[in-house]
Amino acid sequence: MDNLVDSFHLQALLLTLKLALLTVVFLFAIGLPLAWYLSRYQGMFKAFFEALITLPLVLPPTVLGFYLLIAFSPDTWLGQTWLSLNGTQFVFSFAGILFGSIIYSMPFVVQPLLQAFHAKGQETMNSAQTLGLSKFDAFTRVLLPAIKPNLISAATLGFAHTLGEFGLILMIGGNIPGETQVVSIALFNEVESLNYESAHSLAAMLLIFSLVSLTLLYRFNQQAKRSFGI
Repeated sequence: MDNLVDSFHLQALLLTLKLALLTVVFLFAIGLPLAWYLSRYQGMFKAFFEALITLPLVLPPTVLGFYLLIAFSPDTWLGQTWLSLNGTQFVFSFAGILFGSIIYSMPFVVQPLLQAFHAKGQETMNSAQTLGLSKFDAFTRVLLPAIKPNLISAATLGFAHTLGEFGLILMIGGNIPGETQVVSIALFNEVESLNYESAHSLAAMLLIFSLVSLTLLYRFNQQAKRSFGI
């Protein structure tokens, strides 16, 4: 059993799961109000804002990681401010890879929410408010339950996408065991060391986690469609 745990790099696995869970939590806190605002905003910068959020889909992760590394280096204003507040540097830390993951996984969470708000947001809110509900109650008690499939899709995609992040984490976080060495980085280490048996275990672990997450997502969506008669 000990050999099995060692081969799976338990520390890297737990760090990866922690990163993915926190990324989704923060993205929901940011993404819900952001997607709601963008679904209602019709100004001249709407296309730019949507493109900015979607940019990580086409931008190489190393590019984003490079600019974050430059922006938060200890000799910059942002890096020095973080160091003075926390006593630790931002780059090559868990906080650094978490911030990078939030930015890089943002479109996977915001886009499903934005689509849902475009499709059902205003109509659902208007119907709820005609029944005497406040805007807040209409949003939390009526609209959010109505877009439950989209909420689950956003959470699942954000979680699964964070599991496999590599280039961005390597750029801003480096390869520090217990701090920034997630499963994808540990896998890279094993391949570099020609330890293919351990690499197979790590790769299989990522594959299984991702496949199970997406299978559950599609299963839920099928059930939701049958429930709503779609």
